[in-house]
Amino acid sequence: MTILEICDYLGNFFDALELTGGGACEIVAPARIETARSGEVTFVANDKYVKFLASTEASLVIVHHSVNVDEFIHKIFFIKVNDPYSAFVFLLQKFAMPRTIAAKGVASTASIGDGVSIGEGVSIGEYAVVGNQCSIGNNCVIGAHTVLMHNVVLGDDTSLFPSVTCYDGTIIGKRVVIHSGSVIGADGFGFAPQKNGSYVKIPQMGIVEIGDDVEIGANSTIDRATMGSTIIGTGVKIDNLVQIAHNCRIGDHTVIASQAGISGSVTIGRHCVIAGQAGLAGHLELADRIQVAAQAGVSKSFLHPGTALRGYPAQPMRDQLKHEAMLRSLGTMKEKLDRLESELKAIKGE
Repeated sequence: MTILEICDYLGNFFDALELTGGGACEIVAPARIETARSGEVTFVANDKYVKFLASTEASLVIVHHSVNVDEFIHKIFFIKVNDPYSAFVFLLQKFAMPRTIAAKGVASTASIGDGVSIGEGVSIGEYAVVGNQCSIGNNCVIGAHTVLMHNVVLGDDTSLFPSVTCYDGTIIGKRVVIHSGSVIGADGFGFAPQKNGSYVKIPQMGIVEIGDDVEIGANSTIDRATMGSTIIGTGVKIDNLVQIAHNCRIGDHTVIASQAGISGSVTIGRHCVIAGQAGLAGHLELADRIQVAAQAGVSKSFLHPGTALRGYPAQPMRDQLKHEAMLRSLGTMKEKLDRLESELKAIKGE
């Protein structure tokens, strides 16, 4: 793309866009600012990377309006926008080559059950299995060795990478991406303890419902409901190695990072962020826009929107930081108490 074409393209997303500088006029690829070469485009979204403007060989850099680039405009073109990170993401989408998950059409080794509805432009890879009464929307892609059990529904433009498993009754919306190894709709962890110490399995009779524009990372698991539905809202983004238990409800556009574990019957609001290795106990509720820090352990509900939680047990961040500061001073406090105790004993003549 030429730089002017890039400006026109980004102008679809940003009103205030400014082009300045000089240098090469054609861009062939995106790159990191530390390694970018002539003919490549990069960006600066964090102040600590401004220093690389002096050394980068990039021909085009996307920066914030506040960045002073006067000393570099003799060698670099700059596009100034109010959100350089998002601008670069949109540009990556333009340059990215589409992945081939499966060839067009239905592979000869795929197994298609009875009563299956297949839309137009569908690709089903080698050794994939599609169970009875499944419904596959237009332009869906099902990778090799992926298994759809009976009565699974895929919305239009949904992509399942190789070796995904969707249990019976799973409902998946439009433009969903599920990466390899993920299991959708396995039985929830439900066992009733008996007096003799044994356990009786509780039948898991519900399903999983996934909204539109969801992305689920590799080797993540979402359990079916005991009754009713485990619900993943529109636009939710789930990282690799995430466990979501039965009957959970994840609100629209919530993000869950790697190795987080969500216990059963948890309700998470919209636009929340659950960081890596965080754990949530069962039957609790988080309001909209709550942020849970990495490795936090949430043991109770938090119903005030926008709260930032940290630590174990998780608390509002300001309270948790105060407690951490107190813990760091325990050694000094003990020394003071020991000294006071010795002085008191001396006064008493002990």
